[in-house]
Amino acid sequence: MAASLSFIIGIIGNVISILVFASPIKTFWWVVKKKSTENYKGVPYITTLLSTSLWTFYGIINPDGLLVMTVNGAGAIFQLTYVILFLIYAPKAKKVKTAKLVAVLNFGVLGAVIAVTLLAIHGTMRLTFVGILCAALTIGMYASPLSAMRTVLKTKSVEYMPFLLSFFLFLNAGVWSAYAVLVKDIYIGVPNAIGFVLGSAQLILYGMYKNKSVSSKPDEAMEEDGSAHLMKRGIDMHSLEENLSNRSLNKGRSLPKPYIDRQYSFQKIIKTLSLSPYELQLSRLPHESDVEGGNPDQP
Repeated sequence: MAASLSFIIGIIGNVISILVFASPIKTFWWVVKKKSTENYKGVPYITTLLSTSLWTFYGIINPDGLLVMTVNGAGAIFQLTYVILFLIYAPKAKKVKTAKLVAVLNFGVLGAVIAVTLLAIHGTMRLTFVGILCAALTIGMYASPLSAMRTVLKTKSVEYMPFLLSFFLFLNAGVWSAYAVLVKDIYIGVPNAIGFVLGSAQLILYGMYKNKSVSSKPDEAMEEDGSAHLMKRGIDMHSLEENLSNRSLNKGRSLPKPYIDRQYSFQKIIKTLSLSPYELQLSRLPHESDVEGGNPDQP
């Protein structure tokens, strides 16, 4: 009964973990579309690739590690894809640094761990050695949102702590903690229990500061709306000036006006030049309907 229950929970854990691994797909869709990594960093994907690769190796050497091997094998494929895309679209300087980090961590460290485990360590110590390394990396992964939590406490805003990611990490840690208890695997249990506690703290913070984040945005929205209105107003005035200019050109192509009209126009130009920019705009506004609808008095 316990074996079948642990298998079911392990399957649920696989599904949730794959959803977490798949979460950066949208980010890399934009990277491919823009053909640039912009300000994104490759370190999280490189370290997660190392973690999933080590957990896959742990599942291979563990007689009961089938579900651990499958989920982390899938995760390693996701992370490898992200790293390759990052290397393709990163700027040259960032590309070189990222490639060096991949060579050190994903080839050097991973290769060294596998070599030492298979050649220098024997028996149950293999599982202990790899299990401790995997647990340490997983604790580091779950502890990484601590900086985001500190930002939330300082700014009293959850803008930089996405709810869905926090929720799925919390759920993922909870499911794998339950699985670890059933299969009695301390190396899976300890890091995921820590992750469950940290995930709970993130959700509590989100509940505390969610409404405050929403209430702090109306002023920004009003400023954006005001800026958009001013920009639209400037565009409208520019269009108005162009229409007035075109109308003047059309007037110039028509038959000569009587001397009185020309004299009146000359006086009007002198008067216009003496106006301030603000008064000039106000003087033009009443003619806006003439420009848009056409003045019936025009020939």
